[in-house]
Amino acid sequence: MAGDTWKIIRLRWREHGLLMLGVAVLSTALATLAWWGGWLHDLERGAYDQALTRFTGGRGVSPNVSVVVIDQSSLDGIRANERYTLNFGSWPYSRNLWARVVEQLEAEGARAVVFDAVMDERSSDESTDLALAEVLRDTRVPFFLGVSTNANAQSLPRVDFTATPASALAPPPSRTAAPVASAQDDSLPQEALPSSATSESFPSDTGGEFGGTHDDKALASVTPEQFAHALAYPIHMRGVEPPVLEGPDFEGEPSAPASEKHDHVRRRPVPPIPVLVGAVDGFGLVDTETDPDGFMRRTRFAYTDGVNTYPTLPLRVVAGLYDANEVTLARGKLRVGTRTYAVDSDGGAAIDYGGGELHERFHTVPLLEVLDGWVRRENGQPSGLPSEAIRGKVVVIGGTALGLGDIKATSFRAEVPGVMKQAAVLDTLLGSGRFITRTPLAVDVSLTLVVALLSVVLLMTTRWLPLEIFWPVALLLGMHLVTGRFLSSGTHVLTALPSMAGLLASVAAVAFNHLVANRETEFVRAAFSRFMEPKLVEQMISERKLPRLDGENVEISAFFSDIRGFSTFSERFKEDPRSLVRILNTYLTRVSGALLKEGGCLDKYIGDAVVCLFGAPMRQDDHAVRACRGALAAKAEVDKMREEFRAKGLPDVYTRIGVNSAVNFVGNFGSEQLFSYTAIGDGMNLAARLEGANKAYGSVIMIGPRTYELAREHIEVRELDRVRVAGKTEAVTVYELLALKGGLDAHKRATVERYQEALALYREARFDEAASRLEALKADAPDDGPTRALLERCHKYAKAPPPDFDGVASLDK
Repeated sequence: MAGDTWKIIRLRWREHGLLMLGVAVLSTALATLAWWGGWLHDLERGAYDQALTRFTGGRGVSPNVSVVVIDQSSLDGIRANERYTLNFGSWPYSRNLWARVVEQLEAEGARAVVFDAVMDERSSDESTDLALAEVLRDTRVPFFLGVSTNANAQSLPRVDFTATPASALAPPPSRTAAPVASAQDDSLPQEALPSSATSESFPSDTGGEFGGTHDDKALASVTPEQFAHALAYPIHMRGVEPPVLEGPDFEGEPSAPASEKHDHVRRRPVPPIPVLVGAVDGFGLVDTETDPDGFMRRTRFAYTDGVNTYPTLPLRVVAGLYDANEVTLARGKLRVGTRTYAVDSDGGAAIDYGGGELHERFHTVPLLEVLDGWVRRENGQPSGLPSEAIRGKVVVIGGTALGLGDIKATSFRAEVPGVMKQAAVLDTLLGSGRFITRTPLAVDVSLTLVVALLSVVLLMTTRWLPLEIFWPVALLLGMHLVTGRFLSSGTHVLTALPSMAGLLASVAAVAFNHLVANRETEFVRAAFSRFMEPKLVEQMISERKLPRLDGENVEISAFFSDIRGFSTFSERFKEDPRSLVRILNTYLTRVSGALLKEGGCLDKYIGDAVVCLFGAPMRQDDHAVRACRGALAAKAEVDKMREEFRAKGLPDVYTRIGVNSAVNFVGNFGSEQLFSYTAIGDGMNLAARLEGANKAYGSVIMIGPRTYELAREHIEVRELDRVRVAGKTEAVTVYELLALKGGLDAHKRATVERYQEALALYREARFDEAASRLEALKADAPDDGPTRALLERCHKYAKAPPPDFDGVASLDK
């Protein structure tokens, strides 16, 4: 039956293939236009977030990056400690605090320190700025600082890196530094110390290490050229253009007049405080990079203000750590020194977060613990900080407390610290080197066409209502699984574009099925179902052509069956014909059902006789095998009915079956008013004769020689005899069909073998010897009809041998 289904599908494809292809192309074109128009972008972002969350989470703790978090507990702890408050003030803290943090991270063996914030305003006490700069110059650990942008910032001059090449770690500008004087430390009152640092001393921020005389003018005299050289970086663009720094220039009240608001203006980097230029090892942009919905999904590695090119903070850190004097950003490739990363064709990439929680992806150390560790170390005690969280790591300092206003959204969570993005990008650049990159649009469009074509072909060829209902759900789920698997390997294949095209194609296919195909189907069914077998009607519908009165020569297998002694059978119901009809209907229904399961086409009922065709009107290469299976199934069904009828006291329905394969003329025979699809020819006549011949041999199913030839690899048979039917001079060999291949038990197989030996003796006219063998066989198999029939003939011929014996039996009926 599967072969019949595929045949119908092939026929429908042949008939409507061009229409299906046209629907797929049109659906792809409409979906692509919707994508270019931006109407699918929100859907794509939602699908991307779901797939990213499901397929790329659980990456584990990064071995390269850790985070010092400015969390709420640190803010509360510093506020509760009087000495900390005295020295560092309240948020935003004195820059002395960050000097202490850098010192402690250096002592713990940090690889580098990255400050995910900006320092572009001078402190009220500029000595703290000088103190931080001095610490940064004296420490061995590289320190990188963020830079923001603003529309009101002054433009910096163009930097000619060919004349003054940039080093990986930016050199300080020319300056003259005065010697630093020492002062004695003040002692912290015991009650002012945190519980973990009691009895420890804490050097005063107003003198001591950071006191003394400085040449403030020299430290602060930084020219615009030096600012530009510190902030810009030689990034070679090949085939891509860096995005321009631009954004809203009005950040006042939402109710401000529209005339005071502008969509986007050119923005420029805001220089840090002058004393940090030369003290900081590198600066990078930290402006929020968000999609239109406010989620951080992607990053660009460099921006321009139309004059210079500026790296983002993670890129600047990696360039410094890898001693890269220049960076190359090409279509699909980012090169930093000797390391190469795959990026998108526009020079950006999606961020591989690897999880949604900061503490699950990175070692986190609260700021308060770092300060407490510095106090303990200054007092000669172990800092108590986890070495695995800092040693050898690039440590990013960032805020996580809600009050700091640095809470953003990612694909994993709607509220995450902004430092999550910087840490994730750094981790990729330092570790796996794998960002999530987009497939080329041509690949996405090709996939879209495949999905649309698959949808329309599947629905228009099967025309199966459950599939029409569930296919859209299966399509969306399948796209989610496919694109999710690609995401897990770092490739972003569009989901919304092919899904939309698939849904459009599905709608078109369902509309065709129900508005056109179903209308024609119902018309044909209504017009011909009263005259034709349902399978034939379905074939006409699939081929979209009406039956013709002419026919064709086709090799088929014909099935004939009849109930033994039906006349006597019906006599018992002479007074109750309705019971006879019920019994006959039951018999015909169950026998017909067995035949239909094997793909047979019911030709007609002649009283109790059933005529069925295999191989027409639907072509079946295995029609002989199907006919044999159908005959055995019908016999098995009749055997069940005989038991049921016997238990109810009803007459026996012993049935004989004949099957023959031959080329017959098949088609619609009749008139314009009434026609019937049937077959005529010698092959049909022989099938009918074989059914009747079972009576002479005591067999149930007799098949002709061509049927045996076609199905011999699939069936178990017994050669019964060579016969000559009435009206024919040519003899044919007939066989008893016993079972499907391998289904014959040992006793029956032995009976068949002994019968074949006796048949060979019979054909040699050795009738006495054949009879002797058959007598012995009859004793072991008394119910074997062919044995009794051949034994009776051997006894007859032994007494009166026929003249000109040729081993062929003549069938008069």
